[in-house]
Amino acid sequence: MTQAIPRHILPVLVTAQFAGTSLWFAVNAVMPDLQRELGWPASAVGPLTSSLQFGFIVGTLVFALLAIADRFAPRRVFLFCALAGAACTVGAWAMVRQYEALLVWRFLTGVFLAGIYPVGMKIAAQWYTRGLGGALGLLIGALVLGSASAHALRALSGTLPWPTLMLGVAALAAAGGLLLFFTTHDAPHAHARVTTLQWRALATVWTDARVRASVLGYFGHMWELYTMWVMVPLVLATRLQGAELSWAAFWVLGAGAFGCAAGGWVAQRWGSARVASAQLATSGLCCLATPVVIDAPALLFYGWLVLWGITVSGDSPQFSTLTARNAPPQAVGSVLTLTNSIGFGISIVSILLFVSLAETISLGALLPWLALGPALGLWAMARLVREERQKVTGFR
Repeated sequence: MTQAIPRHILPVLVTAQFAGTSLWFAVNAVMPDLQRELGWPASAVGPLTSSLQFGFIVGTLVFALLAIADRFAPRRVFLFCALAGAACTVGAWAMVRQYEALLVWRFLTGVFLAGIYPVGMKIAAQWYTRGLGGALGLLIGALVLGSASAHALRALSGTLPWPTLMLGVAALAAAGGLLLFFTTHDAPHAHARVTTLQWRALATVWTDARVRASVLGYFGHMWELYTMWVMVPLVLATRLQGAELSWAAFWVLGAGAFGCAAGGWVAQRWGSARVASAQLATSGLCCLATPVVIDAPALLFYGWLVLWGITVSGDSPQFSTLTARNAPPQAVGSVLTLTNSIGFGISIVSILLFVSLAETISLGALLPWLALGPALGLWAMARLVREERQKVTGFR
């Protein structure tokens, strides 16, 4: 008989994940204030964002190659990284006037985020051997909402001083790590921790057809996701400015949390591969629709952006669910972490490419090319979608 999962596990996981990943955009949210106070150019936010992304890539690569999340108790890894990430944000606050030091602190924050986002998914996979798609839908939905909250913080920055925001985010991350560690315990059926590096297991990202399908689908998703997030304020700036723009960006990107949660609910009845592919196809169509709707009436314009915000994020939990289900049980944490590392590397290439091209190419002509990612993802996922359909047909 399967042991019942305590009801508080998922709410604690979701809360801790939201708190921990709030570190991601802590500095970005206060950049307008720092630029006014310190005289930094608008371009200063780019290197700060990239330094954290590079730190996350380095961190996830190291965590994957050393099998950190599979060799040590995930709760302890999550706690250590949440406290270390919070300390880095305090360091950034203390040395905020030194731009080079701020770059280093943000890089280190990215490194420690590698022990929060993927490790949170590993903990969920240990507890929810069934219904993992729904659990990860809520978990990654919290990440999406936490990321989008940077725009809400920016809208509020006129009323809250930037030191309060930075230190508040640091305290929130530390509290998330402590909450997870002290109010939960290891899953009773968690796979025994490994003592050696899992090179062969990591290779399943390419050698196992099912793992390869979900991983390539995720890579196509990552080509689109973060570039779309970067471009949304530029699209909104054609109609809005100031706090109105920031609030609109929050609602558009935050809508992805609904896509994650609703997608997780549907996946328990329809299958993760079909849900991921349906959302990926919809977001790809939103890319292609840009030339038609970017100058459309307000209702169609904002409806398009919200639909894009819902679907561009909503497929992510199901890609992680499929990878976690098909990866070797003893190396789920390492495989997820390696996949994150490569995926974020792809996102940086996409961001740098599209941001540079946006200087000379109109958004209406440029954004449709984001659909190349979803097209690759749909091609890669065809096998898993076909298997799910056959499985449903076999039960009838």
